Amino acid sequence: MKPQMLFGFHAVAARLKARPDTVMEIYVNAAREDRHDARMDRLLALAKQHNTRVMSVDAKRLDGMTGNARHQGVVASVRPFQLPQFVDDVLETIQGPPLLLVLDGLTDPHNLGACLRVADAAGAHAIIAPKDRSVGLTAAVMKVASGAGETVPYITVTNLARSMRELKERDIWLIGADEGGSRTVYDCSLKRPTAWVLGAEGEGLRRLTRETCDEIVSIPMAGAVESLNVSVASGVCLFESVRQRRSVLAETP
Repeated sequence: MKPQMLFGFHAVAARLKARPDTVMEIYVNAAREDRHDARMDRLLALAKQHNTRVMSVDAKRLDGMTGNARHQGVVASVRPFQLPQFVDDVLETIQGPPLLLVLDGLTDPHNLGACLRVADAAGAHAIIAPKDRSVGLTAAVMKVASGAGETVPYITVTNLARSMRELKERDIWLIGADEGGSRTVYDCSLKRPTAWVLGAEGEGLRRLTRETCDEIVSIPMAGAVESLNVSVASGVCLFESVRQRRSVLAETP
C-alpha cells in the first residue's frame, strides 16, 4: 500500500509509541530542531529509541508534503495499517456490553478527529459512519485525533440504516441524540449494549437514521446556546454511559 503522511507532534509521537514498525521516516524542520524545542527533543529521543530515521529539511519542503497544513515542523512517512474493518470483527472481541458511536455524515475533519479522541477516552469500541457524506481518516483528522486514530476502529459502511438494523439484531440498543427527544440522556438506562447515534454538523440526524433508532433523547441545555458541537455531544453521551456502567461495578459485592 502507498505510504501516508502524518503530521503534528501528537499524531507522529502516538504512531511511534503504538506502531513504531509502521513509521518509515520522520522529517523535521531544521530550524526548529536547532532551537532544542522541548517537544522536538522528546520526539527525537523517541525516534532514536525505535531506530527510526530522522531527516532535517526546510519548512518549504514540509509545507509541500502536507499541502501547507499546520504540521508544527514534524511530518512522518508511515505505512498504512488496519484496525478491524467490520462491525462483527469488533463485537467478537468485546468483553462486556458494547459501547459504539454512530456518526451520521460528519464532513468536518476537526469534528471527526475530536470525536475519535472522545471515543478513545471513553473506551468506546468503535465508530461507525457511512462511506458517503463523511470526511474519512484524512491526515488532518489524524492530527486532531492525537493518536486516537490508531486505537479506535473507524468502520465505514455502505448503507448506514441497514447497518443500524444489523446492530439491533445483535441486541444493541440504538439511542439517537437530538433535540426534541422524549427524555434526556440522564433519564436513560445505559448499562446494556448501546450505540449512540449523532448527526452531522448543523443538520442533525437524517430522517431514516432517526427513524431507525430505538429512541431519541436530548441533552438538557440550561444556557443561551441551542446546540452543542457533535464532539462535545458525543462526550456527554459516551461518558454518561461510562458513569452508569461504573456505578453498577461499584455496587457489585
